[in-house]
Amino acid sequence: MTLTHLNARGEAHMVDVADKQETRREARARGAVRMQASTLALLADGDLPKGDVLATARIAGIQAAKRTHELIPLCHALALSKVSLEFTLDTEESCVHVEAFCRLNGRTGVEMEALTAVSVACLTLYDMCKAVDRGMIIDGVRLEQKRGGRSGEWSRQAASETSPAATGDEDAISPAKTLKVQFLAELRERFETAEYTLAWEQLPSADIAGVKLALIERDGKFKALLGQRVLCARNEAMSQDGTAISPGDEIAFFPPVTGG
Repeated sequence: MTLTHLNARGEAHMVDVADKQETRREARARGAVRMQASTLALLADGDLPKGDVLATARIAGIQAAKRTHELIPLCHALALSKVSLEFTLDTEESCVHVEAFCRLNGRTGVEMEALTAVSVACLTLYDMCKAVDRGMIIDGVRLEQKRGGRSGEWSRQAASETSPAATGDEDAISPAKTLKVQFLAELRERFETAEYTLAWEQLPSADIAGVKLALIERDGKFKALLGQRVLCARNEAMSQDGTAISPGDEIAFFPPVTGG
């Protein structure tokens, strides 16, 4: 696992994509806004006080996708060729399902654009409906599918269907009873190692704090991980000591981001 937005010194930087091959890239993301049944009925009938809720949310989502680079600091400005938003009113679950699709021909993916479009569309739905229902919940914003680029195609459904838990293959599960721990930037030199593997049963607790304690028990040099100037990521997402972990996760420790 590598954190591509950190350079060798642990500093944040924009990834240079100039040498990447230009390909067709697509991404699809989804989310939902859960609300009272009466609110959903008003939305469906067009009786909410702010007017055409879905049309406004659609425009907001498209605008957000186009301006993602202004919201997410290290994203590239992309010339999107297509952005679409779809809304499904679900009376059984009393929610509005939101789906965004983004496409371009370029050198970097559009996952963040699709996720941003969904997020802002959901926020707009909340804003348009909050006068009658302030208890709404924005839920389940996630990437569903991406195509193109060096990593090729990925979909949430395919990933879940091929996971060891889904297949029930005990032999496939066994190798995942470990944690891969990586040390990035200056920590690699300080600890004189780039990677360390821990057996799951070595952890005193199933969280980042447990990883630190297990490492320290194996070698005292890892006590430096208890310092406040060491950051951590679980599966490329920033994490704290209390973040829960699972067998097979990838944990990375790295120095603080100090600027771009």
